[in-house]
Amino acid sequence: MASIATTSRIPSADLESFSACIKSADRILALLGAGLSASSGLPTFRGAGGLWRNHDAMQLATPEAFDDDPGLVWQFYSYRRHMALQAKPNKAHFALAELARRKENFVTLSQNVDGLSQRAKHSMSQLHLLHGSLYDVKCTDFYCDYVEQNNFTDPIVPALAIPSTHVVPFPNDHSGAEATGVIYSAMRERDLKVNSAKELDVSDEKVSIPSIQKSDLPHCPRCKTGLLRPGVVWFGEMLPKKTVSAIDTFIAQSKKIDLILVIGTSAKVYPAAAYVNRARAKGARVAVVNMDRADVPGGEEGLRKDDWFFEGDAAVLVPQILKEVVGEIR
Repeated sequence: MASIATTSRIPSADLESFSACIKSADRILALLGAGLSASSGLPTFRGAGGLWRNHDAMQLATPEAFDDDPGLVWQFYSYRRHMALQAKPNKAHFALAELARRKENFVTLSQNVDGLSQRAKHSMSQLHLLHGSLYDVKCTDFYCDYVEQNNFTDPIVPALAIPSTHVVPFPNDHSGAEATGVIYSAMRERDLKVNSAKELDVSDEKVSIPSIQKSDLPHCPRCKTGLLRPGVVWFGEMLPKKTVSAIDTFIAQSKKIDLILVIGTSAKVYPAAAYVNRARAKGARVAVVNMDRADVPGGEEGLRKDDWFFEGDAAVLVPQILKEVVGEIR
């Protein structure tokens, strides 16, 4: 059975055996999931935390949901865009980016759409996005093929701005010069605080959000009529051919794959699960980093005795297990 290590203590034998493996490894594949970005403050929308307001986040991630209520779906994705832009890459993102610099045959397949790996300067030639990006948009009109990448405008349209509260001090019962002084003091305080207004947590169903009309949503600048939609892969949609082809080519051209890292994802759902099995068929050992030891990839085969399971926070564990190759991540 694979060794299980926790955040508090990685057994020295496990760390030594893994370090020896990755130091000598040539061809390495990594599969990343939402758990990688959890320490950056981004919700995973999986399991018990899978609700946004009172909506199942997975049910919002469908073409049918967008057709039915594009305003609601855009509010969900505008919130995610905003949260991801406020977040910062954690040490795991930086450690993996450094590993890519040190190992030219290290290829990463990310299921994340938050852009944190890119902001950690992970080489884009070695990073492949399976589910697209929150910052890409595309036209929904059947006859229009408009696509825009790396749109970081927040909010993308004014109607999708995150509402905020700000209480400006107001003078009490004063008169004459005293009242004037209080008013000017309040104005100065308002000006100082104008950029620190408290944003409302729109993920909380108790916080009221407006219903948004289609006319106020992002529209295509090319055809002028079609609605823009987030450029992510929704349930029921085809995965990006370029990404799938790149990973297929990497696996096919590998006489041997030395290691597959499975970080922040159970990799139980296809096609993600298939990559673990395909890498293993090429001789790869499997190293898992996950908060939940029940999230074992590889289908019925599970983990073997010479694989590793590092249980805990990826932001803590990944820099530790990669340290012998990437050095200290600060």
